[in-house]
Amino acid sequence: MNRTSFGVVPREHGGVACGEPKPDATTVDMAWLVLEAANDLGDHAAVEACRRMIDANLNGRLAPQSDVQLVVDYFR
Repeated sequence: MNRTSFGVVPREHGGVACGEPKPDATTVDMAWLVLEAANDLGDHAAVEACRRMIDANLNGRLAPQSDVQLVVDYFR
């Protein structure tokens, strides 16, 4: 079976419109790490920011800059 047999059509540009920057895979990987740490620490605001980043990446969108900044600076 292929992906089109389930009604899923592959995106040609990774879900991002031409000319828009693609989400940085390193930043998304970092969001998963921060999500785990924030869950352990009970940091609900950071958990929500990570979820928004991961969701945006999965949907081919860019995450809000404030969420990206929180994730990047989380362990500093």
